[in-house]
Amino acid sequence: MIDNKSHKSHKAHKTYRPNRPHKPYWPHFSFIIYYFSLFTLPFFTLTLSSCFQAEDFEDTPEGNMEALWTIIDEHYCFLDYKREAIGLDWNEVRGRYRARLSDDMTKAQLFEVLAEMLSELRDGHVNLYTPADVGRNWSWYEDFPPNFYQDLQDAYLGTDYKIASSLKYRILDDNIGYLVCSSFASGFGEGNLDEVLYGLRSCNGLILDLRNNTGGDLTLADRLAQHFTNERRLVGYISHKTGKGHNDFSTPKEQYLEPSEGVRWQKRVVVLTNRRCYSAANTFVRDMKRCPQVTVLGDQTGGGSGMPFSSELPNGWSVRFSACPMYDADMNHIEFGIQPDIVVSLTDEDRARGLDTLIEAARQLLLQ
Repeated sequence: MIDNKSHKSHKAHKTYRPNRPHKPYWPHFSFIIYYFSLFTLPFFTLTLSSCFQAEDFEDTPEGNMEALWTIIDEHYCFLDYKREAIGLDWNEVRGRYRARLSDDMTKAQLFEVLAEMLSELRDGHVNLYTPADVGRNWSWYEDFPPNFYQDLQDAYLGTDYKIASSLKYRILDDNIGYLVCSSFASGFGEGNLDEVLYGLRSCNGLILDLRNNTGGDLTLADRLAQHFTNERRLVGYISHKTGKGHNDFSTPKEQYLEPSEGVRWQKRVVVLTNRRCYSAANTFVRDMKRCPQVTVLGDQTGGGSGMPFSSELPNGWSVRFSACPMYDADMNHIEFGIQPDIVVSLTDEDRARGLDTLIEAARQLLLQ
């Protein structure tokens, strides 16, 4: 069923690779906080009480490395957690990478050393920007099976699917609704969501395919999740750094999911996930797991739960890093991803037959 009280009218109707050049443009030292995405994001400025000045360090290979190491040491939000989870020793990293420096090294060589140092954090929200390249770590999905193939998804969508802004949807031949949300970087409004869910109202259930959604605007992720709850729900917490110590954080603040005032879906939902569900998509999965009649099926998400900030090195290069940790409703870290309720992997046998194992498993679950 659909709760459509407010729906008044419905007509038929090493892990860095080349990327786009990026020239730093923000002053030092203001931090820039971003909505979740990998590279291009809206932003606003937040000045921290502990101020770092790029001129505190010389514009030399060692000065730039020390500046970068210090920024992460004082403001990155997961150092203690990653020491516990993956054995990261940030002090040891400092000595190991300092030994690779030389006064006569080129900019390209310095970039390689600094980008590799940042990769030790295993964080997709950590980037080093220069006019020539962008250093980043994509190991959160590169070392895992994709559990997604575009040609298979295209076969299920066909050519007569409907498009509502960045959303694609259709009714499958067993009367299951199929909705693809491949990004939260492209906007969709409440009107789009109302029309989509109203158009699928006769379906026996809904498959929401989130695979390969690497994030975007948290507002969009929240907007979509609001259509799957009828009441206000505690979904998680967020805190921010209050000092230079690795464990200097504010008291965690509750995050709530509010029900939409528009069309709300009342039937069962299966959310399909893989390792390339990252950042805002990771948060969306966190929130959906708190909603009734929702089952998450597929692979563990890629993670990315730190709200990113940015700063500048003495040579003008920019660094983005996670500064505000987010948690689930039980105060568990979700930085390294969220486990599905049902683990399903795409098999080679199904792919050879033109079948998507995850979609087929979701269909069977919804028809039970």
